[in-house]
Amino acid sequence: MDGGKERRGAGAGAHSLTSAPMNTPEFPLPAADRLRIVLVGTQHPGNIGAAARALKTMGLARLVLVAPEQFPAEEASRRAAGADDLLADARVVATLAEGVADCRYVLGCTARSRRVQLEEFEPRQAAARAVTMAAQGEVAMVFGRERTGLTNEELQLCHAAVHIPANPEYSSLNLAAAVQVLAYELRLALRGQASSPAPESRHPDDAPASHAQLEGFFAQLGQTLDEIDFHKGRTPDSAMRKLRRLFLRADLSEQEVRLLRGVLADAQRMARLADGRT
Repeated sequence: MDGGKERRGAGAGAHSLTSAPMNTPEFPLPAADRLRIVLVGTQHPGNIGAAARALKTMGLARLVLVAPEQFPAEEASRRAAGADDLLADARVVATLAEGVADCRYVLGCTARSRRVQLEEFEPRQAAARAVTMAAQGEVAMVFGRERTGLTNEELQLCHAAVHIPANPEYSSLNLAAAVQVLAYELRLALRGQASSPAPESRHPDDAPASHAQLEGFFAQLGQTLDEIDFHKGRTPDSAMRKLRRLFLRADLSEQEVRLLRGVLADAQRMARLADGRT
């Protein structure tokens, strides 16, 4: 996703291509408040401002910035073109894990296939999935750096990937433009949900596990596999990638994560006893 500068004149006074406001109310749904856009390692502050503008035009308001190279910045405010409130409210964090710790579902936007194998959606499918999952908890849509996108390690933190099917002969897409595409699809999905019956809520005992809870489980799982010598000298990366995908597909609840971590704790205890450790 290219971070090149746009021509001057694309600010607040630019010609608008949006239609007149419709008579439908803006989303009176918790789902809209549970959707966040996360920008990772953004290099050009203008892209942050342009992304904020893209969100506001589509009725979205939550922006998280992971280790931006320059923020706050005058260029970001200029390119926001009236979306300065989103910049003022933007949350700045040091790592992607911190930015999505409380999330129920995380989608990573990527321009090309990676070694990290994830279920992959096109924008319309991804937006529909995001809005459905937002009925249950926090959802993040993550965008990477302008030149290099998301790292494999960052994609590992995502449940699925989003790929914009651009022209294969010229697939370079500006970061803010990519945000606009996904924000538009999220708006369509939210409008569709607004006219549909409300989904049944999950029982409190079946509350979905947060991203941080799942990452805690995966860390303990990795430790346990090491302690029981599961890998037999082989690199653990491949097995852990497959196990992550398996458990992410399982849609674990908080209660199920606690149960699994209890099983792992007992396995670790037995491994230490077998090894003569206390």
